[in-house]
Amino acid sequence: MESQTLPETRDDEQSPYSVAHDVAGMKIVFVNVFFVGEPRPGADWVLVDAGLQSTAGRIRREAARLFGENNPPKAIVLTHGHFDHVGALPELLKDWNVPVYAHPLELPYLTGKSNYPPPDPAVGGGAMAYMSWIFPTGAPNLGDKVKPMPEGEIPEMPGWQVIHTPGHAPGHVSLYRDSDRVLIAGDAFTTTDQNSAFAVMTQKEEFHGPPAYFTIDWQASKESIWKLAELNPTAVGTGHGKSFRGVQLGMRLRTLAENFEEQEVPTGGRYVKQAAQTDEDGIVDMPAPVSYTVARTIGIGLLAGTAAFLIGRLIQDNTEGFGREVKREGRKLRRRLG
Repeated sequence: MESQTLPETRDDEQSPYSVAHDVAGMKIVFVNVFFVGEPRPGADWVLVDAGLQSTAGRIRREAARLFGENNPPKAIVLTHGHFDHVGALPELLKDWNVPVYAHPLELPYLTGKSNYPPPDPAVGGGAMAYMSWIFPTGAPNLGDKVKPMPEGEIPEMPGWQVIHTPGHAPGHVSLYRDSDRVLIAGDAFTTTDQNSAFAVMTQKEEFHGPPAYFTIDWQASKESIWKLAELNPTAVGTGHGKSFRGVQLGMRLRTLAENFEEQEVPTGGRYVKQAAQTDEDGIVDMPAPVSYTVARTIGIGLLAGTAAFLIGRLIQDNTEGFGREVKREGRKLRRRLG
């Protein structure tokens, strides 16, 4: 099997985030959403995850491009409920009266019963981790709009298997289609270093575990990656990073699982030695917090630096724009004067 000559590429005719001809991916700032269905007007389709707040318009426009105007999805399926995967849901549901599915262990965080266990800036490893203390742990209260995900297969996604892959979140799931070995992994693992702001900006390809700052059970995370590696997928879309296709995918997942403790598990952090305990009502017990004064100080510095950079760029853009306007007016004046 390893001698097959399948192309190992992350690009297709749609975007580097698309996984198959009927699994289109789109990056929204630093997180991906997926549109599952034949790309033609009027086709049935399903949205997997819902990105960041205030991005519903982008999702609707891409859906219209792929499946035609006024053609809502048959369902919205959530790999988990972290803020960057559900942010646009309330706005989307104003127009789309469709079921939302999540694993039963995610429901307390989507129905107002519980907040997520807090992020862990003490894991270090990059700017995203250091700034994670400001990330929200609440999710939209969807009430009865969200349904518990059935075991095995979702009715609106025939041919796709639901696989419980906890660790990053209690009810995290991945979706797998056995017919062509296509995987939508959510945040069970990533194809870029999501802890690093530089990697997030450049989307440099690296196989890693889930974003460390929100992972609450490292042993479960390792077991979930093994579970996905044993499927031997040949194409994957993840919540963070570009898609990956090729016969080496299964091998890279096995390598990630084999080296997980040495390469992925942080040396320090709240959930490293003891996982958070949760059930279908939310948080049951959590390890005591560890000091992240240094991480928070670094995070504040990074936030200030980012703000200064953005303000500087704005001033530069405005100054350059003013300069261009002066030059244009000067050219107009010279033409009038002959």
